[in-house]
Amino acid sequence: MTAHDTHQGSVAAAELLQAALNLASDLDLPTVLHRFVAASTELTGARYGAINVLDARGRSTTFVHTGMEEHLAALLGRGPHAVGVLGAIPTRGTLRLADLMEHPSFKGFPPNHPPMGSFLGTAVRVRDRVYGYLYLSEKDGGFTDDDDEVVLTLGAAAAVAIQNAQMYAEAEHREHWLQAGQTITTMLLSGAEEEEVLAEIASSSRQVARADTAALVLPGLDDTWVMEIVDGVGEDELVGTVMPPDGRARTVLRDGNGLVVDSLSRSRAMRVDSLRQFGPAMYAPMQAEGRGIGVLVLLRRVGSAPFEPTDLATAEAYAAQAALALVLAEARHAQDVAALLDERERIARDLHDLAIQQLFATGMQLETVRRRAARGVDPAELTGIVEEALDNVDSTVRQIRSIVHALRDPDATAPLAERLRREASLARTGLGFAPSLLITVDGRVLDSPQSLEGDAGALDDVVGDDLADDVVAVVREGLANAARHARASSVAVRVDLHGVAPTGTITVEVEDDGTGLPPARERRSGTDNLAARSRRYGGTFSLGASAHGRGTLLVWQAPVQGRGR
Repeated sequence: MTAHDTHQGSVAAAELLQAALNLASDLDLPTVLHRFVAASTELTGARYGAINVLDARGRSTTFVHTGMEEHLAALLGRGPHAVGVLGAIPTRGTLRLADLMEHPSFKGFPPNHPPMGSFLGTAVRVRDRVYGYLYLSEKDGGFTDDDDEVVLTLGAAAAVAIQNAQMYAEAEHREHWLQAGQTITTMLLSGAEEEEVLAEIASSSRQVARADTAALVLPGLDDTWVMEIVDGVGEDELVGTVMPPDGRARTVLRDGNGLVVDSLSRSRAMRVDSLRQFGPAMYAPMQAEGRGIGVLVLLRRVGSAPFEPTDLATAEAYAAQAALALVLAEARHAQDVAALLDERERIARDLHDLAIQQLFATGMQLETVRRRAARGVDPAELTGIVEEALDNVDSTVRQIRSIVHALRDPDATAPLAERLRREASLARTGLGFAPSLLITVDGRVLDSPQSLEGDAGALDDVVGDDLADDVVAVVREGLANAARHARASSVAVRVDLHGVAPTGTITVEVEDDGTGLPPARERRSGTDNLAARSRRYGGTFSLGASAHGRGTLLVWQAPVQGRGR
């Protein structure tokens, strides 16, 4: 071996090492695959190179190539299957051919495929199983033993890089599932309607699973299970589909174990015709506390990549979390109903023990007046009895007003500032953080060194009971909207009282740094209620972009009423 040969060998070894290091420097799988193919062709001198990732049936799922013109690649369509010469590549080692057309397994090139002669192929093994195959072709003078060593070394480096990229992608995928589950929990804790939550479960799972369609199979009438919520391709056709009693969805629900199907279109047991338009499918049971809530069904088009076992594991965890959140929301609703019934019983007792008894006593007094008047008693003697009866009527009216006011809001008797702080504290659960709250009276921050001793009391006296209820409701709705839609990292609530009745005003602002208003809003019941509350007092309401350029700003203003108004 000459010095020149030694130098050339050192250069080649350095280039090979650098190529291996480059493969390990990226966690994006498509980038890793492209670098692997590019390095293999460059170091071996091949004109064409490709890596073909196959599924369990030997079908191509990912095909990354170099050297072929794009218009030819477009004409060829998807990558080749592992048949013919490609199927003869060993799972370990290499297949090196001077002319692949002379191999006994050669079956010809597909239309528009460029001619190829010399060939070098090897399997890329990840986690001790074949991940894909590297194809190299058209090297002047043919491939050599050195080329075998190059592709085997690069293949080993690529296997590590691919495994790292897969682990990173799986971790990132799990994070997306966790975020989707947190969104569902937040919506339920914020009081969102069940139908809205179910629609979000379907929509978010379809996006995270990279599926074309997501459906929720839920209980229907007469022990049937129906695709009630569908998001994605074919939703109009699938909504209302009744699942067969012994079909996959009912089996998954009954056994509590998820299921992955390679292709519904090729399934002989498929009895739901509307599902034959799909290929890969995944069924995840929605179970909580041993109770089947429904089944999450994720579907991909025919020819799409199949779902992996890791996809099923994360989908099952998400479905279980969503089911538990729905069960807890149902339990909370039952508690609310029980509390409502208890409240009604309390109101009935208060009315009976206070108002009704006093009205009965007043009726007895008036009956005494009637009898004495019939006997001709001097009217002057009856004046005291009548005045006492009128006082009792006034007292009864006040008691009934107090009961009705407490019915509207159990905390209505608390000071307004305390009620606003309580709303901000309760919003912590839905937002995931504590919103800031700033209450000012004529420019003075409440409970600050600049505030006056009577500011808290003035806030209640100037605002009045009825308007205070609406101020609390506006803050509650603003915080709930931020929790449901904003995806914010901070929310600020500002309540400002300026002046006194009849010219004074109270202003509520709720500002977040989230995603801002969507281009089209379908559900507007909450903001419509806020607008109606402002019109009731002749005030104003607006919802728009924040002045900071990011997020949303809600502004609600009304003239103050004062106590007794």
